[in-house]
Amino acid sequence: MKRKLYLIPLLLCLLQLTAFSQDNKSDTSKHAWKEMVFGRYAGAGSSKRPYVTWGGDGPLLSFSDEIKNAGVHVHNIPRFTFFFNVGHNLNYDFDRHFGIFTGLNLKNIGLITKDDKDSVKLKRRVYTVGIPLGFKIGDLRKGSFFFFAGGSYDLAFNYKEKKFIHGDKKDKFNEWFSDRTPLLMPSLFAGLRMSPGFGLKVQYYPKNFFNKEYKEVLIGGTATPYKDLDAKLFFVTLSYDFGRFPDHKHWKEMHERHKKHWKKNS
Repeated sequence: MKRKLYLIPLLLCLLQLTAFSQDNKSDTSKHAWKEMVFGRYAGAGSSKRPYVTWGGDGPLLSFSDEIKNAGVHVHNIPRFTFFFNVGHNLNYDFDRHFGIFTGLNLKNIGLITKDDKDSVKLKRRVYTVGIPLGFKIGDLRKGSFFFFAGGSYDLAFNYKEKKFIHGDKKDKFNEWFSDRTPLLMPSLFAGLRMSPGFGLKVQYYPKNFFNKEYKEVLIGGTATPYKDLDAKLFFVTLSYDFGRFPDHKHWKEMHERHKKHWKKNS
């Protein structure tokens, strides 16, 4: 129940964005700020050519449905992050209602666990670069509303772990291409995109977040700190995929039109 409460702010943002998309089309000032913030939709025309879009995941809430240590439930706290979740997609639309895409995406994902008995909190995260492969169904020409789904293969290239005791940071470290997590992390995702440019996406990693076979060298021997840990990662995010690459010339022209509009109405 507690985890569901974390999704309420995301859903409220979506409802607000839906209301924005229903504004009066004749109000040029409203369209101006929308394009400034979200960019123009990059759907292909009638030529049926591949096209590149930019985007990624915005506010990202990652957690596990259940973390177990030797079969015992471990309290986990949803982890919120905003940076750095960016990417590019290569799209091909077969018609105005169906298309496919792939790309390259950078994500910051992880877990927070807490031992209430010992007041120990551990924050663990990885940066990954992934290649998605998915499809889109809906209004692909104007981008007013469509669904997308698919799978992704991520490569984990940087791992960080922080340890807190009674709220005080006691230890932290990060490792490049660490063996503490799997190097390759497959996942499944599904979501929706609506005007003016945001959408909701859910992504699931069916593979254990931790590498149970990892061995840590200690004074006098070795240890396997993750051998009994089992965690499947989820994340929910307000994504901003499928936007057109920033066009500075277009933004300048739009700004000039916006200034003229205000002068005319002032």
